[in-house]
Amino acid sequence: MADSSLELEAGREVGIDQPAGRWRGWVLPLAALAVWWYVSRNASGTQGIMVSPAQVLHTAIAQAESGALWRAMSASLTRELTGFTIGTIAGLALGALLGVSKIASRAIGPSFNTFKQVSLFAWIPLISVWFGLGDVAKVVFLSLAALVPVVVHTNDGIRAVSPALLEVARVFRYSKWQTVAHVVLPAALPSLFTGIYLALIYSWLATLGAEYLLVAGSGIGNTLVDGSEQFRMDLVVFGVIVVGVTGWALNALARAVQRRWFTHAAQAARLTQ
Repeated sequence: MADSSLELEAGREVGIDQPAGRWRGWVLPLAALAVWWYVSRNASGTQGIMVSPAQVLHTAIAQAESGALWRAMSASLTRELTGFTIGTIAGLALGALLGVSKIASRAIGPSFNTFKQVSLFAWIPLISVWFGLGDVAKVVFLSLAALVPVVVHTNDGIRAVSPALLEVARVFRYSKWQTVAHVVLPAALPSLFTGIYLALIYSWLATLGAEYLLVAGSGIGNTLVDGSEQFRMDLVVFGVIVVGVTGWALNALARAVQRRWFTHAAQAARLTQ
């Protein structure tokens, strides 16, 4: 019964759909593509503003063949993964500290709660002054984007651990660190995964914001800036599509890892029964 509920929870977490449901997900994109093609072909007075799918496809091929697409994506993903990693590690440490230590929660909690109310983009002026406009500034910005959701969900997950589990740890005379390692963290894993998943998505969204506002260097955000400045709507639309597809791929990767983890956990729970 326990492993069945765990598998059910895994399905809920990763959003497993029936095959028919997956096909329905293509209806809206295909309809949008059809409307886009029709408007670009028939609307008058939109030349240069409403580019056609064929123009965007031509731009995509040119960007790929010239290597500009791969250079931009490499720069953006390197920044994103670096900021995500730093922010996640720091967030797990701080969230765990706030969750297991009442002293830390009282001393640091109010300051962190104030910090997380500040809009992420409000830090851009300070970051640009302190770190310039280069990669260091962008990585700092992305680390902040990843930090907050990980801290919040790690702290919440630890505090939501069942008192019954903690009582079992006391019965077996676990030390505080044994309790944290063998009871608290495993019980808090679903919440931790949620925080890490959100950090991955937020850091990707912040990557585009950082490249758009801190314009030094290369990246897919800079491709959008170049297209806007040159009034090349084909390049702008191409950049938007790349951003969306990359975000979808990151989301799918995170869901796949989550699915694999919960499946493994369900199998382990079955074997221990």
